[in-house]
Amino acid sequence: MTTTMVRGRITAIITDREFHGIGIEVDELPRRWDGMMDRDNRNALIAAAWIMLLFGIAAFYLPTVMLALGNVSTVLAGIVGIGFVLAFFLVFWLRSRSQNKGK
Repeated sequence: MTTTMVRGRITAIITDREFHGIGIEVDELPRRWDGMMDRDNRNALIAAAWIMLLFGIAAFYLPTVMLALGNVSTVLAGIVGIGFVLAFFLVFWLRSRSQNKGK
């Protein structure tokens, strides 16, 4: 067995002969993912994608809205910016609470 240093971590390199000598069989090819998702994972993925898309669009227009509100009141522009950030986390927090209700 040979040990080497890779990015600050010690890695053991086991030769093929040493590895098969310990009685463990290894598949040559990794298992193929069959692409099937259960319903809960698929729904969570779709919901997260929609939330990120909608907040991404809102974030794109947020500077324009804040500059327009800044002409009226700088405090109001700050409140809208803080509200946007809080709303982002609030949506995910509420979604996690609704998912954990049945558990």
